[in-house]
Amino acid sequence: CSVLICGGGNAAQVCSCLFGSRYKVTALSLYADEAERWDKCVKEAGRMECRLESLDKSITAVPSLITKDPSCVKDCDTVLFTVPSSFHEQYFTALAPHVKEGTIFAVMPARSGCDFLFKKAMGAKASKLGLVAFETLPWACRFSEWGKTSVVLGTKETIGAAVMPPAGKSATEVILRLQGLLGVEPMIVECPNIMSISLGNPGQVVHPGIMYSRWKDWDGKPMKQKPLFYHGADDFCASVLLGISEDIQGVCRKLKSIDPKYDTSQVKTIFEWYMASYSQSCEDTSNLQRALVTNSSYKGLYHPMKGDDAKGFTPDFQFRYLSEDVPTGLCFTKGVAELLEVKTPAIDKVMLWCQEKLGKDFIAVDGKMTGRDISMTRAPQAYGVKSRKDLLD
Repeated sequence: CSVLICGGGNAAQVCSCLFGSRYKVTALSLYADEAERWDKCVKEAGRMECRLESLDKSITAVPSLITKDPSCVKDCDTVLFTVPSSFHEQYFTALAPHVKEGTIFAVMPARSGCDFLFKKAMGAKASKLGLVAFETLPWACRFSEWGKTSVVLGTKETIGAAVMPPAGKSATEVILRLQGLLGVEPMIVECPNIMSISLGNPGQVVHPGIMYSRWKDWDGKPMKQKPLFYHGADDFCASVLLGISEDIQGVCRKLKSIDPKYDTSQVKTIFEWYMASYSQSCEDTSNLQRALVTNSSYKGLYHPMKGDDAKGFTPDFQFRYLSEDVPTGLCFTKGVAELLEVKTPAIDKVMLWCQEKLGKDFIAVDGKMTGRDISMTRAPQAYGVKSRKDLLD
């Protein structure tokens, strides 16, 4: 198994080390001179090292190649995307001319509408390639010293994935290959369709929901300290997340009413998702708010802020929690809901606030998904899907 890791951030560093200890790993970063800098760091240190907190042990490895040349994909049979979803199109497009038949693309996390984007970027090749859309990353992780050391803070118990296998392969064969990469944990649970991953995308609920609940009434004054992100969640925050989650369940119910065979059983509520992913890490699972604030995997994670101790801190609304999870998450779900004529009051409220902070126009003044920036999103409407029939065919 020859693996290509796409990206250079937290998850890419962890994957390159963990998988590089057992397989031939190539790392690809298209960002500026990141590949060159990363390669230099590894050569300086002589290796990469990843610490597994829960097991109290470290893994070391050296990637076989770190490059910015996308043609390296021709020698790889499995491609892992760990880049933010706003960069998925850039990587798919760069790799498309060089990829060989039968290659499997695993996108962690896929966020929403990944299959629309994959088919657009790969064109006629798409049917001969595999796509695995993961609902999330396998771990809570971060690099310690970039290019050299990283740490896995917590490993999820299970991770949902939907498979479009390449011609001649079964979904089970594809999942077994990826389970071999991950090891024993997390266990990959197959979802029946990519719509389940798109609607079940937890990032679209948690990240914009927490940002909205924390900052919607902010007075604009700098703060002396960075507030905790997950561990700062209050009851109002939990109610916002549950409201978005309920809107998504409404879309699932509508899909089921249109076609009783349409399986959305794997689209968990946000509380169910926490219990499947983190029940062992949470001291108190009596409700969503308590699960958030007692989850040990979230220790020391703060709101994305700009500033410093001298001037104070202000929220960074351009961070991926809004800039990624709204266009590649909530916009997809809102777009599907509109095509199915499902009302989404909680999503609407959060999205309108988020798009103002982003300086974007996704929802138009009439409440429809026809804003001037819709082409920047994963909404079905951005791919020319205009009716319920187009969506479900």
